[in-house]
Amino acid sequence: MLVLSNPRTQTGRSAGKRSQWLPAMLGTLTALAALSGPAQAAPTEEERAVLAPLLTLLDGLKLHDKNMMQSVLTPEGGASLLRDGKLVQLKLSAFSDRIPFGTDKYEEPIYDPLVKIDDNIAMIWTPYDFFLNDKLHHCGTDIVTLVRQDGRWLITGIADNSRTNCKPR
Repeated sequence: MLVLSNPRTQTGRSAGKRSQWLPAMLGTLTALAALSGPAQAAPTEEERAVLAPLLTLLDGLKLHDKNMMQSVLTPEGGASLLRDGKLVQLKLSAFSDRIPFGTDKYEEPIYDPLVKIDDNIAMIWTPYDFFLNDKLHHCGTDIVTLVRQDGRWLITGIADNSRTNCKPR
């Protein structure tokens, strides 16, 4: 199983320092893929580039950094979240505002991401676990759509579901 969760745990980093940790993150992705065994091939360089915005978004969540989260989102994009059987839709510009940052600790590792790319559009389909204060809170599947603009991948849409009858991976 390929588990993707950026190992950076230091808080307080700004989105402006992304260029310093991106090469390390991509190297970590390659190493994790290599450790996952023959069932999951290592992501290609292009797939790692597509995964980078999602990992940045999840790092922003973990670090309580709304600017980091917004840096990889197209503001007019949309999120469709299924919560308790109900559809919640919002623009990506409001996505990070939905999260009640405070003293709680959030982490959302993703597993075995399926990445599909066609020229300047891409999608990621990946199971996830959501940990609240180091305890498994819920799990589900994330579907993320992206576009490449000016050589940079940006998230245009997020859809996910969630359930609480999860088993730790």
